[in-house]
Amino acid sequence: MKKLIIALGLLLALVSSAGVALAEEVKPAGMTPDDIKKALGMSIYLQGGYTYNFKNPGSQENGLRVFDHKANSFTFDLAQLVFLKDAPVGGVGYKLKLSAGETAKLIHSRGLGEANDAFDLTEAYIDYVAPLGKGLKLRFGKFVTMHGAEVIEAKDNFNYSRSFLFNYAIPFTHTGLMAGYTFSDLVSANFYVVNGWDNTDDNNKGKTVGLTLNLTPIEPVALAFNLMYGPEKDHNNSDNRFLFDFAGTFKPLKNTTVVINTDYATEEHSAADGGSAKWYGIAGYVKYDFSDIVSGTIRAEYFNDKNGLRTGTAQKLKEITITPEFKIAKSIIVRPEYRHDWSDKGSFDAGKKTQNTIALGVMYTW
Repeated sequence: MKKLIIALGLLLALVSSAGVALAEEVKPAGMTPDDIKKALGMSIYLQGGYTYNFKNPGSQENGLRVFDHKANSFTFDLAQLVFLKDAPVGGVGYKLKLSAGETAKLIHSRGLGEANDAFDLTEAYIDYVAPLGKGLKLRFGKFVTMHGAEVIEAKDNFNYSRSFLFNYAIPFTHTGLMAGYTFSDLVSANFYVVNGWDNTDDNNKGKTVGLTLNLTPIEPVALAFNLMYGPEKDHNNSDNRFLFDFAGTFKPLKNTTVVINTDYATEEHSAADGGSAKWYGIAGYVKYDFSDIVSGTIRAEYFNDKNGLRTGTAQKLKEITITPEFKIAKSIIVRPEYRHDWSDKGSFDAGKKTQNTIALGVMYTW
């Protein structure tokens, strides 16, 4: 890991030097920090919070939570440094995203980082848009998944905590090759061949293939259909995992956004009886904007880990989360949050079937 950090530091130095040199060519005198940021395609993101568990668990862990797993403790979730350049038709673009903090420990791709490393190379890819038709985008490297209604950074979600679906139903990142094409304003698609779920180094000789279809039939509606299929077990090229993911965004009223996310997955020969293991669920979000600076979201979901492959226990999970949001200035988001979790098994502290938490998340972007 030390070698990785040193290499990333050298890479950052080179990129920064090149960016500053470029900026000096464009504007040799009187450059502001915003000028430099634009020249580099650079952004910085910081996130932290506090989660209080009403059971005050001795383990100081919130059961079945991933990103907000620490109970009754302030946490420095995430610090990110991002360099981004969009590829023009016939040209090259790139993205480099470096992450540090508690969240970075939880999103490591196999072959890149140790379990307790507080640093992660979250994305590192090159784009080339071939001048074919409207432009065929080719991407190679490590990139975040297309699945799900949520992402790693809380600022781009409606809630501070993540859903069970995001935590357990889908992967976080992929490493491989992706091709994307926009057929029209209504239809676009991506096809990709990758090492699998959260694997920088593949754990078998097989490859996972995926397809994303994005539809925008009318302006207030956006639909994303995702499929993945391939072997994910260590040294096993035949027991395939299948995942279907759907995320739909609807705006029935001017200030209201509704999101529906559903997942269904199977993996061959992974159940206790030798059959296929299954997990599936659905989550719904309703966000209402009271003003430009105040909004509120309610999330409700159901997740069935039928064979216990994802959570370690065969169980049915439900949760409801209420999250007000306050935008302070242009760059700070503050989110208080209340969440109630249920399980049909004693999966929470002291064998309880329920769990209640309140949280406060703070996010800053520059």
